Amino acid sequence: MTEERRTGPEEVKQARTIAIGTIARVEGEGALRVTVKDGAVRDVELRIFEPPRFFEAFLVGRHYSEVPDIVARICGICPVAYQMSAVHAIEQIFGLRVEGALRDLRRLLYCGEWIESHALHVYMLQAPDFLGYDSGIAMAKDHPALVTRGLRLKKAGNAIMTLLGGRSVHPVSVKVGGFSRVPGRRELEGLTAELLWARDAAVDTIRWAATFEYPDFTPDYTYVALRHHDEYPFNEGSLETSNGLSISVEEFEQHFTERQVPYSTALQCTFQGMPYLVGPLARVNLNHDRLPSPVKQVLADTGVQLPLRNPFHGIIARSVEMLYALEESLRLIQRYAPPPAPALAVTVRSGTGTACTEAPRGILYHRYRVDDEGIVREAKIVPPTSQNQGRIEQDLRQFMPRLLNLSNEAASLACERVIRCYDPCISCATHFLRLEIERE
Repeated sequence: MTEERRTGPEEVKQARTIAIGTIARVEGEGALRVTVKDGAVRDVELRIFEPPRFFEAFLVGRHYSEVPDIVARICGICPVAYQMSAVHAIEQIFGLRVEGALRDLRRLLYCGEWIESHALHVYMLQAPDFLGYDSGIAMAKDHPALVTRGLRLKKAGNAIMTLLGGRSVHPVSVKVGGFSRVPGRRELEGLTAELLWARDAAVDTIRWAATFEYPDFTPDYTYVALRHHDEYPFNEGSLETSNGLSISVEEFEQHFTERQVPYSTALQCTFQGMPYLVGPLARVNLNHDRLPSPVKQVLADTGVQLPLRNPFHGIIARSVEMLYALEESLRLIQRYAPPPAPALAVTVRSGTGTACTEAPRGILYHRYRVDDEGIVREAKIVPPTSQNQGRIEQDLRQFMPRLLNLSNEAASLACERVIRCYDPCISCATHFLRLEIERE
């Protein structure tokens, strides 16, 4: 964190810049610059300066079978989301429909990722903000039982990913048509005891998060999430918005547009030209009727009121989804019967396919064009953080006026807390940079 000038209450009407050199407790590197003049916020820039990683370019010229392993490397926290969006899009091209036990296993794998990602964020990244600590490690000194519970919850999610994906980071068993290997029933049942413990721990997590003191801050959001006709969304559904739009995933690019801003290496995505919100808050608000009864009962018992309109309530939404993922995991394991084969047969054909799945941080859109030999000729990936960037800046613009009487240091810390509500995955967002060369 850098300060261009410390400012006291008597100076708030003068020109002032708050600069956060590095945002802590987020994945990747980013910075924030806020300019205030005459007591009003003039400009907010969320600067992402991670080097562009060019994964879309890497995919061009590669065989479709390589895509799941390549895209898993985009993110170490949510590799399953990248794999699922990729295989669904390519399966659409080949006319494959993965159903039954194979679909259940994919859904279970996604549960594992939600559990580990949400547990990490709730306990290690955002809870310290509410309890007055600058890190999860500092919090552990006074609250070892809480941190231990969070790490054990994360471990439960990792165990699912390891069993189904071959390892917890960058899984290797996902392929177009299914998996390279599927577990036996006893292998899955071996997870049950720890998942039962984790389910109870997730209930306690919701109750704990409901007791936090939250700032009074309720921006007017446009929520966007998948919606399925009878499931809480992971990997299928239409795209729904809180202002009434319902479209197929194939229509995504007709309504959502990426653009480059001069101060960031990451693209920003807008909905009909405006910022919008994806992620746990959007999912819970648009799909709470799809939550199972036990989860609804916990919400009722804790007095949590839906919809959740405060971005700081994202920690509650993640806790709710963690409980849902554990309930769903136990349900899927109980009904599991191994499929006759680990994957469907693939018939390669040329075409274009799209897919959208729900990463822990929100919808993740993929589009691929392959030729008749199965070689990728075009790839487009729109990660959740790219979609939330504009909304983060807008929230900061609205939140800043209450911070103007604070020192730069205090205001900087408050801004970081706002940003962490979104759990931004900055490295995922730096996927493309437009190059322009002016010649005279």
